[in-house]
Amino acid sequence: MIFNICGITPGSQGSKRHVGGGRMVESSAKVRPWREAVRQEALATGQAITSAPIYLRLTFRFTRPKGHRNAKGQLKPSAPIDHITRPDLDKLCRSTLDALTGVLFNDDSQVAFMVASKQYCSLGPDTELEGCQIEIKTIQ
Repeated sequence: MIFNICGITPGSQGSKRHVGGGRMVESSAKVRPWREAVRQEALATGQAITSAPIYLRLTFRFTRPKGHRNAKGQLKPSAPIDHITRPDLDKLCRSTLDALTGVLFNDDSQVAFMVASKQYCSLGPDTELEGCQIEIKTIQ
C-alpha cells in the first residue's frame, strides 16, 4: 500500500526541553501537526493494524529555499541536488513511525526493513507539495 501526506512540512522528532513540573515537550513545533497528518492519512487507508513484520519506504519532500533559484525562477547551477540540511533523516523517521504505531502496526519494532530518503520537491508544472510518500507492506 502506498499513500501520501501532502501540503505539510515533515516534522522531526528529536530533542525535548524541560518546561517545569517534570514535563518535557518537543522542541519542534512541527512534530505534533506532522504526526496528526500522518495518522489521519494512515487511518483513511482503511487498513487494519497488523502484528506482522513490516517493510517501510519513506520519501520525505521539502520545498527548495528561494536562494536556490535565480530571478527568472530557474534553478541555479550552484543549487544542491540533494537535501543535506536539517531536519535529520533519522528524526523524521522517528516521528513518522510514532504516528503510524497503533494505526497500521502495533509497535514500530515490527519494522524489519526500512528505506528512507529526503529530497527537494520537483520543479515544473506538476510541482509536488511538501510531505512524504509512505509505502508499507507486510513481510511474509
